[in-house]
Amino acid sequence: MAFLSDTEVNRIKSEITQDTSSLGKIYKSKKSQFENIAVNHSDVVKYNSDGWEEYTKPLKTKTPLRRLKGFFTKFEDDIWCQFYELGFRKISSKPILLPYSKNEGELEEINIVAIHDETIFIITCKANEVFSKAESFAEEFSTLKQKLDGFKKLFRQIYGDKYKVKYIFATHNIRFDLDSPDLEVLKSSKSFLYDNNAYSYINNIIKSYKSSSLYQFFGLIFKNELINLDKIEIPAVQGMMGNKKYYMFSIEPHLLLKMGFILHRTKANVSEFPTYQRLLVPKRLKGITKFIDDGGYFPNSIIVNFNSSKHSIHFDASSKLTSSNSCFGTLKIPNSYGIAYIIDGQHRVYGYAGSKYLKNNTIPVVAFDGLDTIEQLEIFMDINENQKAVSPSLRLDLEEDLFWDSDRADSRIKALRSSITKELSNSNSSPLYNKISVGEDTSILTFKPFTIALSNSGLLPVAKGNKYSDDSIKYSLYDESNKDHNQEMTNAKSNIGILLKLSYDFVEQNYSDIFKREKYFIVSNRGTYAFICLIGSLNRFLIDENTLTKKSTPEERFEQIRKYLKALLDYVSDIPKEEEEKQLSLLGAGADIKWLRNFQSIVNKKYNEFNPADLIDWNERQNDELQDKGRKFGVEIEKFMKKSTLSRLKEIYGDKWELEIGSIKRDCVDRALQEDEKNHKEGLDKESSDWKDMFNINDYKTIIEKHWTKKPEKNNGNFKTFEDEFSINIGNGFNSKTDKIKWISIFNSHRNLWAHEGTKEKRLNKNEVEFLEMIHGHFYN
Repeated sequence: MAFLSDTEVNRIKSEITQDTSSLGKIYKSKKSQFENIAVNHSDVVKYNSDGWEEYTKPLKTKTPLRRLKGFFTKFEDDIWCQFYELGFRKISSKPILLPYSKNEGELEEINIVAIHDETIFIITCKANEVFSKAESFAEEFSTLKQKLDGFKKLFRQIYGDKYKVKYIFATHNIRFDLDSPDLEVLKSSKSFLYDNNAYSYINNIIKSYKSSSLYQFFGLIFKNELINLDKIEIPAVQGMMGNKKYYMFSIEPHLLLKMGFILHRTKANVSEFPTYQRLLVPKRLKGITKFIDDGGYFPNSIIVNFNSSKHSIHFDASSKLTSSNSCFGTLKIPNSYGIAYIIDGQHRVYGYAGSKYLKNNTIPVVAFDGLDTIEQLEIFMDINENQKAVSPSLRLDLEEDLFWDSDRADSRIKALRSSITKELSNSNSSPLYNKISVGEDTSILTFKPFTIALSNSGLLPVAKGNKYSDDSIKYSLYDESNKDHNQEMTNAKSNIGILLKLSYDFVEQNYSDIFKREKYFIVSNRGTYAFICLIGSLNRFLIDENTLTKKSTPEERFEQIRKYLKALLDYVSDIPKEEEEKQLSLLGAGADIKWLRNFQSIVNKKYNEFNPADLIDWNERQNDELQDKGRKFGVEIEKFMKKSTLSRLKEIYGDKWELEIGSIKRDCVDRALQEDEKNHKEGLDKESSDWKDMFNINDYKTIIEKHWTKKPEKNNGNFKTFEDEFSINIGNGFNSKTDKIKWISIFNSHRNLWAHEGTKEKRLNKNEVEFLEMIHGHFYN
């Protein structure tokens, strides 16, 4: 007896639209953020009260109205549109009632049914308006297996046995605990949880892969599931490379596309971590397809790894040459989705997806069997390292997997920075959940500011090779004395992660207007650096005050930091408009440091005991009076050096003095000519530059060193040598010539701070001005 009556069969088939023209119109409607209706002119006011609005001229008998779709309707429509964009052309246009048994009344409303050549997807949609923890679906899922069995019988009766039937539970803004019983039910029923991450990922591959996105979609949804029981049998050569067994063969692109899968660096593949691949470049993909269709080919091999816990490959050797360790044979590959991870060559493989040669070309493949993902990652990095194919952001993301178990301390710290950043982005308990771009997932914050902030905050130690900086050890939340590196890495990740989550949560819960405002003082790339470094600065201060210790818990640490963060956030809540605009307009290199100093200054105004050395230094460099004083000393020192150096040369060598510094003179003449050329091009009517005005500090240093003890032939005893005039004891030893003129190198470095009048990027602090004053006193007192 049939599962369904003919009437029911016809009803269900009629509700699954397959007319391409109708589907196109439905897609256009569902893609819009508005729902549209046309009502009698007399009913417009009534509809206005329900949120409908006129958006175009009235028609003859009707008035077109529209209103924004509700969040659930919009989500349901977005899922529908995604399947249409994937290439599905048999889709239910509205929710459909499906019977799951022969008993009358045992029906389930399904939001979307989508059918492709060999697959049927049954999709239930659930959504929350704001991101929140899932309600229990225990009652709904208690009969899920029974219902799915019924749905499969239903569709096999209508469409035949060739179709794979898959249930998708599509959610938006719903968070499940990792040990959720509902997730266990979905897993046991071989259903797929299509959450925020999966939705975003599919959106991205649709944009990147266009018409070929369906292959990666199937690989994600049906990973390791058999397409059919027929194995793919291919002639192959088996060999060994680096103690790893591999196979070389040629295969039709359409077969590799079905069994292939790319481990994109995205939260949708989090169960597969470590992952490593970038999304395809759409323009490049289109160009490759055209290249293939025009007769082009790629002689180099695609590199894959067969990695399935359920369906393994098998090699039957047929012959082996005595002169080689390789052997010929037949490779038997399960006809399964997502078992061949494409390590290198994804553009070439997917370039065939839209090609006319999809089924009648073959492409060369080198296939490993059973590599773990770290080994795949290492191969990927080795291949791409010298090609600059790995983006900087992806490199930062990969550092956790590359360096976590490194023998070098500095590499392990890199891994920690990467891991902490991903924890802030990926953890459901984090206020920054999904707000940081990780791998191929893009968001409002980028990865790099977090790694830079963690490097400079002092929350992690500074290491070079296997040696830690002594000063950084005192304040970091990493115990370098723990020789169990994995345990200490895990501890530090947890401690720093909790501290930062508590700090950001404090902002979100108590200053929501500040937290929700993107590109503002906290949730922005500049704000990231300033906020995390401020937390590190407060941690150093409180340890120095003996309020905290290196062993304090994250909760204890936050409780002590809280009042200082409150001072910052109270000020930002009521910041003067002019100051707000000034800070937000800071761009480019150095803006993040300026924001940090501003944050520290705000806290210092409320709690003046918090006055870190870097803030003191910063304030000194902003002091115009101090800059003027240092600049005055510097100018006069340089004038003295020029006058004294040239006069001594003339006394020693007379008219031949210029010949003694021939190479320096040539450089100075060249500089003078360049200066004249620059003035000419800028339309400045100036006299030709004198080469004697073109000496720099290093020129004086060279002259002083070379002629250190030289005296004129006729010396009345009053002549001061360069050694006599320019030896200055700066407290770093005073034995060698190098010791005695060390001050010149320091003076030259300071010159870069005072020479550019008007800039606040390079300025002098109090110690540097005192140094200039001491050198000035040596020459003028």
